[in-house]
Amino acid sequence: MAPATTHGGAPDTMTQARAALREIVPGLVALVRSVPDTNSASVGTWTVGDVAAHLSHSFRADTDAIAGKPVPQAVVTKAGIAEATAKLLAEDRERDPAVLADRIAALAGEFDDVASRSRSATVEWLQGARLPPSAVAGHLLVECLVHGHDIAKAAGRPWPIQPRHTLLAIEAFLIPLIAALPTAFVNQEKAGSFRARIELRLRGGRRMLMVLDGGSLTLDAAGARDVDARIWADPTAFALLFIGRQGVWKPLLQGKLAAWGSRPWKLARMLTVMSPP
Repeated sequence: MAPATTHGGAPDTMTQARAALREIVPGLVALVRSVPDTNSASVGTWTVGDVAAHLSHSFRADTDAIAGKPVPQAVVTKAGIAEATAKLLAEDRERDPAVLADRIAALAGEFDDVASRSRSATVEWLQGARLPPSAVAGHLLVECLVHGHDIAKAAGRPWPIQPRHTLLAIEAFLIPLIAALPTAFVNQEKAGSFRARIELRLRGGRRMLMVLDGGSLTLDAAGARDVDARIWADPTAFALLFIGRQGVWKPLLQGKLAAWGSRPWKLARMLTVMSPP
């Protein structure tokens, strides 16, 4: 069967996201299965086993969302997601890597089947957000890329991330989510009345204007003259920086990140008030 296409002839976002997941999941499953000690520390307070179990929960919730079934109750903020995921991990004590690898593989197959039959314009996701099904697929792509990175780093294994996959995840998921929940990515206490206009240029992607104002983050078409600073970045480097998996100096020194503008201090401040779920 030929992939679904847009009017311009390019594969649509859902088709691209599903294809990316089919590329990534086998390696992810093999990585989970190969972990020698699921009790080893991974990210934050989570062990490697916790991360793998959480991945399976993400596949379950996102499959249910596209199928029109209820999803877990959660507020999409850093604290809200932490509370919801902790509850699911407490209820599910499975940490055997072989069992979790099999579970992820089976759920990935179920997701792809459900997604292939979805004809809804939008579905209900966490916090009642209405998102296109392709954004939900994009969320799974984010989860696989990021948590594959977390597991591999803890286990001392390689986890190469393709920039095209990261760019797709950003454009498929993060942009629609920010549009639906503009306060989800901002630490409200730190933001206060701070305002900033930052142009983001991702290699291979479109330019975006990130506008932070009154604790809300919105995205607009780039090209405006009145910007405080500009960022150019490799998509993967930007994603790992944005979600706190690496600092700013490594991508700068590797030539994967550059920043300039008339008010660069606003960019530095903006990074401190961002709080991705």
